[in-house]
Amino acid sequence: MDGAAGPGDGPAREALQSLSQRLRVQEQEMELVKAALAEALRLLRLQVPPSSLQGSGTPAPPGDSLAAPPGLPPTCTPSLVSRGTQTETEVELKSSPGPPGLSNGPPAPQGASEEPSGTQSEGGGSSSSGAGSPGPPGILRPLQPPQRADTPRRNSSSSSSPSERPRQKLSRKAISSANLLVRSGSTESRGGKDPLSSPGGPGSRRSNYNLEGISVKMFLRGRPITMYIPSGIRSLEELPSGPPPETLSLDWVYGYRGRDSRSNLFVLRSGEVVYFIACVVVLYRPGGGPGGPGGGGQRHYRGHTDCVRCLAVHPDGVRVASGQTAGVDKDGKPLQPVVHIWDSETLLKLQEIGLGAFERGVGALAFSAADQGAFLCVVDDSNEHMLSVWDCSRGMKLAEIKSTNDSVLAVGFNPRDSSCIVTSGKSHVHFWNWSGGVGVPGNGTLTRKQGVFGKYKKPKFIPCFVFLPDGDILTGDSEGNILTWGRSPSDSKTPGRGGAKETYGIVAQAHAHEGSIFALCLRRDGTVLSGGGRDRRLVQWGPGLVALQEAEIPEHFGAVRAIAEGLGSELLVGTTKNALLRGDLAQGFSPGHTDELWGLCTHPSQNRFLTCGHDRQLCLWDGESHALAWSIDLKETGLCADFHPSGAVVAVGLNTGRWLVLDTETREIVSDVIDGNEQLSVVRYSPDGLYLAIGSHDNVIYIYSVSSDGAKSSRFGRCMGHSSFITHLDWSKDGNFIMSNSGDYEILYWDVAGGCKQLKNRYESRDREWATYTCVLGFHVYGVWPDGSDGTDINSLCRSHNERVVAVADDFCKVHLFQYPCARAKAPSRMYGGHGSHVTSVRFTHDDSHLVSLGGKDASIFQWRVLGAGGAGPAPATPSRTPSLSPASSLDV
Repeated sequence: MDGAAGPGDGPAREALQSLSQRLRVQEQEMELVKAALAEALRLLRLQVPPSSLQGSGTPAPPGDSLAAPPGLPPTCTPSLVSRGTQTETEVELKSSPGPPGLSNGPPAPQGASEEPSGTQSEGGGSSSSGAGSPGPPGILRPLQPPQRADTPRRNSSSSSSPSERPRQKLSRKAISSANLLVRSGSTESRGGKDPLSSPGGPGSRRSNYNLEGISVKMFLRGRPITMYIPSGIRSLEELPSGPPPETLSLDWVYGYRGRDSRSNLFVLRSGEVVYFIACVVVLYRPGGGPGGPGGGGQRHYRGHTDCVRCLAVHPDGVRVASGQTAGVDKDGKPLQPVVHIWDSETLLKLQEIGLGAFERGVGALAFSAADQGAFLCVVDDSNEHMLSVWDCSRGMKLAEIKSTNDSVLAVGFNPRDSSCIVTSGKSHVHFWNWSGGVGVPGNGTLTRKQGVFGKYKKPKFIPCFVFLPDGDILTGDSEGNILTWGRSPSDSKTPGRGGAKETYGIVAQAHAHEGSIFALCLRRDGTVLSGGGRDRRLVQWGPGLVALQEAEIPEHFGAVRAIAEGLGSELLVGTTKNALLRGDLAQGFSPGHTDELWGLCTHPSQNRFLTCGHDRQLCLWDGESHALAWSIDLKETGLCADFHPSGAVVAVGLNTGRWLVLDTETREIVSDVIDGNEQLSVVRYSPDGLYLAIGSHDNVIYIYSVSSDGAKSSRFGRCMGHSSFITHLDWSKDGNFIMSNSGDYEILYWDVAGGCKQLKNRYESRDREWATYTCVLGFHVYGVWPDGSDGTDINSLCRSHNERVVAVADDFCKVHLFQYPCARAKAPSRMYGGHGSHVTSVRFTHDDSHLVSLGGKDASIFQWRVLGAGGAGPAPATPSRTPSLSPASSLDV
């Protein structure tokens, strides 16, 4: 057995050797710290009261103070500050350090797992490649060394009495400055790790002792992130506080929710088209331009706190009812579904219907017509799909009943008789009779008669229906048939539980489409329009269901979801691919996005921006005309994009490790490259356009040299050192350096021009100026993080080009505006709602006149106008502190 090694001896021996090496290094570091502490006590003996050093267990002897070395702030008094997310209390010894050039490497924390040769990132992560990063010169960080009973100590005596031990400790630490300078040279070889906090006394937070003006520290998921303070900032107190003077006003909403909703497209009496996307109801006047109802453009009702799912327009053509789904706020508290009745001219909420009465969401709703819209019928999304009737003026429920366990897709009052209500959905058409209870809450009754298909095939779904002027009802179903239901006198032998005066039966059938019929619309001239799903046809029907005219919607627009009649002969068509078409059955708006959006970049010299997402569409939008300039199919999911500084080409990163360069004029692909097989999370051109940096989920930043026109590129190098996937990166203004963030909250710096080398001394990068600031971790932006964040609360960040404000996209459907730099913990912001899903990206346009934000699951694009402190526009948003992210009413902003 002695001659043969066991199978586990090799790894065990390596682990033992590694442990021994770590212990030797820790011993050296402790000796260095002891020496540094002795020197610091000598220099600070007149500056720091004895009480401030009790944490070290060492008295403060009197002495003379020395001037601060160049680049460090002057002496000042100790203070307690709380910084960062999950902040720690730091005792800032604001006093002069030792002679210039003194540098002590802090000891590795007890139980640390990093190897001595590893590089410690600014975010606290370690890397196996590259040399260590030494701390800034002149920083003295005395920390309590870890105590190990089984580790022999140099110059220690176990026989000394308790009264002699403090004196002996001081004598052991009284090492000469010359010896200290010699030993400080080993800092870089030890890795130059940032100090981790040592445990404080009972009941205290973890403490870190460092000099004011050097660094701040925040924690994300328990991981310390150290950020060095620029030399020009003498005190954090001199940084701006409060929300920025700039505000945001919602200028335009791109998109339409046609993918998964119905009853979502109407025309008001004013001629405005009303539809919804995310939490916003859009009122659009064809023709564009600024202003309200008289000047075209868009207006927005923003009273909802979660996604809108259905609409109904009052018979007066002014009032609108909109129902929202249930949701949760930042703290997981439920947001109850509700119906808002509001004035489309003033955008003021008139009535709130059913708060606490609905479950899951509002699926369908309709105003009565025979009595000037006095009543509102609502079907919720609960298992029983509760059907209720409400008094619109008083917000009072008059009747309620369980309708069916099957899906209910449409509801409507008979325009000639408000006591008759029709619902349709999965395998059913129900005719309801409402009686009694007018003016008396809850006393009304609803009785049901089920539509009988008889000899006709019963369809799986009946998504839509419409009332004809003669009282008949047309239904469109999933078989592509239009059924005509006629009224006949009630027959007591007819099956059903209702007490209706009349009943309905099928009197005619016409096969209209291949596949399901999603929409029916009664025109002012008495003809009917039907919209098909699979065949994408739009057909106009005359009396007796005779086809008069038809048109086919192009495939890239998707199937017809909703139809509305505009002014004159104009038609509006909403499609399942979130397109809104306007014109003569074939012409209209171009399509938008249909799936989650992540990629966003703005043009360097024009008010244009480009988006991409999971729907594989790459779209270029014109922010001036509020229209789509062009779109192409990428065939793969696009996740990131960036314009070349010339604007001639754009780079797009895909989820397969492939990236493309496209000509923005011809839309042709001029370059197609693959780097690894992991998804790409960020692409960024240098400010001079000579380099392209590509951040991948394989933990590598790929650097390419780029031709002057951006069309050609060649591999220049790779930045390797991150221990997790790349999330964000920015170039310095001179185009030579990169700052990058990763999934494990590292902040690393790279010398690209010098060969893609990782910068060892991060302290030297504290004054570097950055052409853009999109990294979510860094001294200039650490104040944007909410207290208690888990590291995923902020998806995107962007500094304005004038370097005055920072826009933030968070995981709670909100867009924030902070002052820049934002280097105060829990900084206040201006908060704006509207998105119905996590906000994935924000970017300022080239002149900072607008901010563009992307919704995730809601596939929405919001264009915000940036208003100055004295600019015209709506009242600014009420400042909200970042820890409070519960969705507030968007009417406040």
